Amino acid sequence: MTSKTVVFELLPTESGHLIGQITLSAEKSLNALSLEMIRQIAPQLAAWRDDARVACVLLRGAGEKAFCAGGDVVAMHAAIRAGDFALTDAFFGEEYALDYAIHTYPKPILAWGHGIVMGGGLGLMAGASHRVVTERSRIAMPEITIGLYPDVGASWFLNRLPGRLGLYLGLTGASFNAADALYVDLADFALPSCARDQVFAGLGALSWQGWGEADKAVLGNYLREQMRQHALELPVSPIRSHFDAIRSLMDYESVDEMVAAICSYNGADDWLRAGAQKLAAGSPTSIRLVLAAQQRARQLSLAQVFEMELNLSRQCCRHPDFAEGVRALLVDKDNAPHWSPATLAEVTPDYIAAFFLAP
Repeated sequence: MTSKTVVFELLPTESGHLIGQITLSAEKSLNALSLEMIRQIAPQLAAWRDDARVACVLLRGAGEKAFCAGGDVVAMHAAIRAGDFALTDAFFGEEYALDYAIHTYPKPILAWGHGIVMGGGLGLMAGASHRVVTERSRIAMPEITIGLYPDVGASWFLNRLPGRLGLYLGLTGASFNAADALYVDLADFALPSCARDQVFAGLGALSWQGWGEADKAVLGNYLREQMRQHALELPVSPIRSHFDAIRSLMDYESVDEMVAAICSYNGADDWLRAGAQKLAAGSPTSIRLVLAAQQRARQLSLAQVFEMELNLSRQCCRHPDFAEGVRALLVDKDNAPHWSPATLAEVTPDYIAAFFLAP
């Protein structure tokens, strides 16, 4: 079954089982996830979950540039401008339901995270049982640049990174690579992009069992063997190299002090400097939301985190910065957002607390 933006295929295997392949096929938008795509993927995943013939799901992006560059925030901008909050509410609600379904899927899901994996793309990949990155993977949660916050479950999975690293990545929107993803356990395997077709073809020869946990082991053993066969020289991991520096920058009680420390960085390292620049230009409301969301999520279950994020995201659509951030970066592209409130000092605790209430 094929549509313009998602392609579904059932691939045969020698064991008599099937592999369900989902290809995000919106190359012009770097496979950005639209509501139409979500509404195709979610029921197909549910059908394959209940189909005893399907042993594994393969999730990939079309083209060579991106797995998925995030949610279709340009469509969200248009809906907000039109006052269509029913559409924006539906988008976030159904996106998070899909992400949760991937996190809790009883069968193995292999996510091939090649190229750009950002925002909603990482939301899709993070919950997969087997997450593969390549030498060209470029991963980030850059929502601070558009007046949002790291959502799609990031309040949960970034919280599990050591040394306030998840908070740093959320505040700076810093981009990280395959070596970083392995280091912080946001990926499980690294394989060369040129081996993709060979790796996918080999799935058909595996001894699938038709039982979720056994098939997860089958897939894991296969991917480990592929890593041994395809020696991949990964780029240097900036996160590993700068881990101590990041801990030092984040070693403050208040987010105001953290922001001041990060933004005052004036060293020669391009990666740290880029993070400081993104933070300095980001939404003051988003800065406080990043910290507040991760603080509240610490004692929550994954389902509760998605419920919390749903309120936050619906409220972001009803407050000015999200639409303004998308306008400045992706619509008018003037890179001159007018944040409201304009400064961190003006973003009060009561203002932030209201974001956690259902609209």
